[in-house]
Amino acid sequence: MHIDPDHRPLYAKIEAALATDISDGILPPGSQLPPEDRLIERFSASRTTVRKAIENLVLRGQVEIRRGKGTFVTQPRISQELTELTGFVEDMQALGRTPTARLLDKQIVPADAAVARQLAVPPGSLVMRIQRVRLADGVAMSFDETYLPREIGEKIVTHDLDAEPIFSLLEGKYDLPLTEAEYRLEAVTAAPGVAQALAIDSGSAVFLIERTSYTEGHRPIDYEKLHYRGDLISFVTRLARRARDRS
Repeated sequence: MHIDPDHRPLYAKIEAALATDISDGILPPGSQLPPEDRLIERFSASRTTVRKAIENLVLRGQVEIRRGKGTFVTQPRISQELTELTGFVEDMQALGRTPTARLLDKQIVPADAAVARQLAVPPGSLVMRIQRVRLADGVAMSFDETYLPREIGEKIVTHDLDAEPIFSLLEGKYDLPLTEAEYRLEAVTAAPGVAQALAIDSGSAVFLIERTSYTEGHRPIDYEKLHYRGDLISFVTRLARRARDRS
């Protein structure tokens, strides 16, 4: 009599086999899992067992179920550290990814109350708004809305913003060194325009980072609303504990 030395339940074996296919690239990111009937045949398992294995892969974040379309391998998450002021291009290059950008719009607009407050200009003042999609290895990662004071913004938009990072232009071309930034991060659902730009469903979870960058003299020079896909990125920081008075 043959005794299987692997005492795991069948659903766990199916889960492990599919996870191996994903890690080995047999099922690459974005690809669709075989139909349930094929998995049932491959593993000689019941439909309930196959579904249990897939549910576990969903919980592990390795696959996602798209209603009416099937089950797909997810893109691996990018872990980005929030420890210093860096731009998207620098972040992706540090992670070995290829960053690109796609300019959607650039125009002068009146600053609403939030933009005016962050750029320290009167409400209604004219500012430059730049909208871009930022991609890593060809996958849309974030929808960025950048606001600049009009004078510098009109100079920035004369450059190829699909290729040249705004941070690099500010510092290298216009001698505006970035000294510090204030971050505000919250979880929101993607508005229709953001969802369309990121090729995700409207209402999907996204990280919204509001970042105000300052140049010398604590002068705000760049205010951004960065909408990151919640399923593709996580943020990491390291916190030091404040020394306690032991007297």
